Amino acid sequence: MADTLDSRPHTFSIKLWPPSLPTRKALIERITNNLSSKTIFTDKYGSLTKEQAMENAKRIEDIAFSIANQQFEREPDGDGGSAVQLYAKECSKLILEVLKKGPVAKVATRELISEDSASPLETFFDISKGQRAFIEAEEAEELLKPLKAPGNAYTKICFSNRSFGLGAARVAEPILVSLKDQLKEVDLSDFVAGRPEVEALEVMNIFSDALQGSILSSLNLSENALGEKGVRAFGALLKSLSSLEELYLMNDGISKEAAQAVSELIPSTENLRVLHFHNNMTGDEGALAIAEVVKRSPLLENFRCSSTRVGSEGGIALSEALEHCTHMEKLDLRDNMFGTEAGVSLSKTFSSFKHLTELYLSYLNLEDEGAIAIVNALKESASPIEVLEMAGNDITVEAASAIAACVAAKQDLNKLNLSENELKDEGCVQIAKSMEEDHSKLQYIDMSTNYVRRAGARALAHVVVKKEAFKLLNIDGNIISEEGIEELKEIFKKSPELLGALDENDPDGEEDDDEEDEEEEENEGNGNGELESKLKNLEVNQED
Repeated sequence: MADTLDSRPHTFSIKLWPPSLPTRKALIERITNNLSSKTIFTDKYGSLTKEQAMENAKRIEDIAFSIANQQFEREPDGDGGSAVQLYAKECSKLILEVLKKGPVAKVATRELISEDSASPLETFFDISKGQRAFIEAEEAEELLKPLKAPGNAYTKICFSNRSFGLGAARVAEPILVSLKDQLKEVDLSDFVAGRPEVEALEVMNIFSDALQGSILSSLNLSENALGEKGVRAFGALLKSLSSLEELYLMNDGISKEAAQAVSELIPSTENLRVLHFHNNMTGDEGALAIAEVVKRSPLLENFRCSSTRVGSEGGIALSEALEHCTHMEKLDLRDNMFGTEAGVSLSKTFSSFKHLTELYLSYLNLEDEGAIAIVNALKESASPIEVLEMAGNDITVEAASAIAACVAAKQDLNKLNLSENELKDEGCVQIAKSMEEDHSKLQYIDMSTNYVRRAGARALAHVVVKKEAFKLLNIDGNIISEEGIEELKEIFKKSPELLGALDENDPDGEEDDDEEDEEEEENEGNGNGELESKLKNLEVNQED
């Protein structure tokens, strides 16, 4: 089964890096002893007090860890052995340098390492913490001062949550120009909030020109209400990015025209791994432009195009483009208006995926036909699905057997969300039975608001309570009787935290479909209902 689910070759190796927190603490204690206890070196150079030794030990370990971690990042596929060796070597070197300075007062120990003894420590510069606020020239001069330090090693900057005016932008401009050959990741999300359009666009132009020609691997321009004008304001930068791996354009007012500008201005996408367009007004025509970007991104692993007003035409275009992305690991298309036809089209892409682990397809109007096509395709695919979300798609019991078969095949499943559908008891029972065997990684199930009664809830409860890794079952918003609630509490008596709140459950509730209600009442009356018969059999088996 494992070979069927995941055809990728697996290499089993032990990672030596990074060291655990207890290991790092133990090393700090050892360094402290080396600095304060009697050794051949302290005999020669003198020892430190315990307080001085502890302060120096923490600094030495931190510096050595940073240097070794940079080494590990340059060879992430290795086992970390070279990083461990460098970690030990740097600690030894720095211990000796501190001892050579001799016993010094506590204040003086703050300058324990000479400038040329180690690489600069900080690689991430972040001003996003704290209250959201405007930033003007005077504050920018002070705030960005660390970026002007000679020999700094900043490769990642985050200017998010601070709104830059023209004065602040002009302060930042020469600094960014001086850093553009070393910067790898730039986060400019929400950095012109509240500024007049003319000023905001000029600020964007300044930043774009300053960073033009940089070697960025990640660029975040989210939360800036860009629209087409904003996208084009960053045109110089976007056109120059030849090694971009991650691009975030969320909540940016990306209309049809803006999406077309994105497609036009990012000619080099062969290295793109992450592309996020969440909460935009892209629509079908904009989706056609985004589909072109996707089609040109064969290495894409993580694609998010949720809440973008994409309908059937755009959904089909995106689905066809995704067939080219055989490395896909995480796909999020939630909250669009795909409909059945686009759902069926999307299902045809899954045969191309072998590494897909997370799939978010909630609120796409898939209905039974689209849902069945998707889960059937997933069942046959090699992807090791860990997260499957298909909430709010008008899925009924007609699709339950197909969903159950898919779930049974996906033994890596961690989270299943089928809330806000119409699976009812019969659907829940079928899906619950599909998870009885194995599924050792299962942690979350959301079957809320599905017209589930006592029998369906009980079937789910009996299955999940036996899973060692399980964390939460959400079956709120259903129509479980008072007796059913008491039965659930009894099932979860030893682990009540596994059962989610039932505040929205309506024990006296009725299903919306009057015809089905009447049919169910008739079946209950004569005792020959097919569903009732199945559920009775299930109860007996469970009690046994």
